[in-house]
Amino acid sequence: MMQEVSPDTSRLHSIRTPASKKRKWIKSLRKDGSLYLLALPGIVVLILFAYLPMSGLILVFKNYNFNDGIFGSPWSGFANFEFFFSSMEDALRATRNTVMLNALYMVTGTFFSVSIAIILNELRSKGFIKVTQSVMFFPYFISWIIIGAVLFSLLDYDKGILNQLFSSLGIAQVDWYSSPWLFVVILVLANIWKSAGYGAIIYYAVLQGIDPSYYEAARIDGASRWQIITKITLPMLIPSIILLSLLSIGGMLKGDLSMIMGVTFLNPLLLPTTDIIDVYVYRTAIRSGEFGFASAITLYQSVFGFILVLAANKLAGWYDKDSKLF
Repeated sequence: MMQEVSPDTSRLHSIRTPASKKRKWIKSLRKDGSLYLLALPGIVVLILFAYLPMSGLILVFKNYNFNDGIFGSPWSGFANFEFFFSSMEDALRATRNTVMLNALYMVTGTFFSVSIAIILNELRSKGFIKVTQSVMFFPYFISWIIIGAVLFSLLDYDKGILNQLFSSLGIAQVDWYSSPWLFVVILVLANIWKSAGYGAIIYYAVLQGIDPSYYEAARIDGASRWQIITKITLPMLIPSIILLSLLSIGGMLKGDLSMIMGVTFLNPLLLPTTDIIDVYVYRTAIRSGEFGFASAITLYQSVFGFILVLAANKLAGWYDKDSKLF
């Protein structure tokens, strides 16, 4: 009696898999070709400006000079990192200031952006909302150089508007540009004024996607406006708040050099609180042409920021699995 030989299904599967995958890919391309075409410019820009420049990371381990270029310059090992951490006090101060300012920007910016979005959502005049959105969005496009000039006209010790007002009221003048900790408050307020409107529009767009039946059912049940905000509006915003906060945490170690330069003019008296990592790199490396050192610190910022994102993403997953980035 002949024994029936069963075919090797795993082998047949391995043979058919490439062809089936190709057919599946072609089918997807025909079905969603317009979406792929729409995403193509963004993908090209991402490759050109985000991934190809990563080849320049070799500069981190080079003693760069202009004559030999990036790839011809001699190797230096970890000397560029040692330069930053050789002065541990300055390195820790720059790291502390960067994290402190970015944390304040994120917390205060989120609070005011969410508050403004909720207020706009509670208004009923569509015309007023449109005008308000335009007015709030405008500061986002103003250069920090212009903002710094406006602040200087307000805070200058001799001719500043605030000190002249203090003098007329019999109050002692304040030397704002010699008070490092006062400038922390000034920087936070300037950041709120510039970016809160932009963030509010994002959160307001999220609120427009909430099903109106939730609000109607709450009003029928006799809920007050405050209860509607705390029980419906805020819970609906939490996933977006978590998502945007996670994205902000990725840049927690990256400071805004243009902001510090435009607002403080790199005043050495303010460096105890404004000497963020980017300012420290600019002062000690960029001015002297030490691009290897500057690249090493940029890599340090990126790696540390990636670790922060992983940790924050893990914490977000403990709160709500759907709020995780990945």
